[in-house]
Amino acid sequence: MAEKRPTILQIIPELDTGGAELSTIEIAEAVQSAGGRCIVLTEGGRLVQRLRDTGAEVNFFAAASKNPIRLLWNARRMAAIVRREGVDLIHARSRAPAWSALLAARRTRVPFVTTYHGAYSEKSDLKRLYNSVMARGDTVIANSNYTCDLIRMRYGTPRAKIEVIYRGVDGALFDPAMVAGSRVEAVRQRWGVTPDQRVVLHAARLTPWKGQKVVIDAAALLARQGARDDVVFILAGDAQNRSAYHAALAQQINTAGLQDRVRLVGHESDMAAALRAAHVAVVASIEPEAFGRTATEAQVMATPVIATDIGAPPETVRGRPGIAPDRATGWLVPPGDAASLAHALGEALSMTPEERAAMGARARRHVQTSYSLRQMKQQTLQVYDRLLGTHMAETIT
Repeated sequence: MAEKRPTILQIIPELDTGGAELSTIEIAEAVQSAGGRCIVLTEGGRLVQRLRDTGAEVNFFAAASKNPIRLLWNARRMAAIVRREGVDLIHARSRAPAWSALLAARRTRVPFVTTYHGAYSEKSDLKRLYNSVMARGDTVIANSNYTCDLIRMRYGTPRAKIEVIYRGVDGALFDPAMVAGSRVEAVRQRWGVTPDQRVVLHAARLTPWKGQKVVIDAAALLARQGARDDVVFILAGDAQNRSAYHAALAQQINTAGLQDRVRLVGHESDMAAALRAAHVAVVASIEPEAFGRTATEAQVMATPVIATDIGAPPETVRGRPGIAPDRATGWLVPPGDAASLAHALGEALSMTPEERAAMGARARRHVQTSYSLRQMKQQTLQVYDRLLGTHMAETIT
């Protein structure tokens, strides 16, 4: 009798954009390539077809609901799916569906894995309890050492139960040599950027903690200091129904007289070309990033990056001023400090082409060595293998 294919069930609220969503797809691809079977429960989104292209099965499910009654009902439905489909392991990537997944896993006696993707705020005991489900997996995957320390501090989770697996970057997808000039030009045309203009790119969904207001303030400082007119600030990101915040950013730009320098361009689907089009990328988060994939994606595209010195980016960016210039892959600045950001931008924009190329080459090597997609896939399948007694990770080369 043929050996049963290991069946992994992942659950995530939506498949629109973000590191958790991309990781879901990439691990589905790894499971399928390793001879396993992956089922994903989700409400859907723009990345559904990309998930289907991996060979994984999509089961549309009310995975985003936070209603307690719905969570209990979802647990019952999920347990039925586990039994019907012969699921061997459940992997949850978001808090609300993780509660349903935890109950379903316990009812069906299958292993339960969580990935702690975000530095979730905890302003009350109720919120702490809600978040704690992400630390209740049989194995808890932390996407950085910062996240690992956060889990241990908040919940007293034993270190042996936590597996640090960095968010992996696809070095083939994010490869400067493979991004055609036509793609870069198409991105610049969408943004209304002329061939003689340099781009400062801030790519993040529009939400206050991502620091768009700080970037605008830094742009205003540079303008007052007489910065060259060839620099355009691109704020690329989906407003996700935050129309009031989008309007506030537009008003801030207008009040500062930066209409020609700062642009809100919405969601950008071709991030590899966008980063190739950028002279420098900015991660301006004013609250800690659990990982901060833009910082690694920019570096692997050989684009210098300026990131805030909180959360995980200090793990992934070898940042000046603390790192010697011949070793640095970017800059680290205090969060919420427009003056420091403007100073780092001034340095980045003043680099010679040779200095910028050398930093970009260091940055690409750095990410390829420590934050590759292959490593993320292999390490995640190793977690599954330990819990299931399988050998899927051995197929990752």
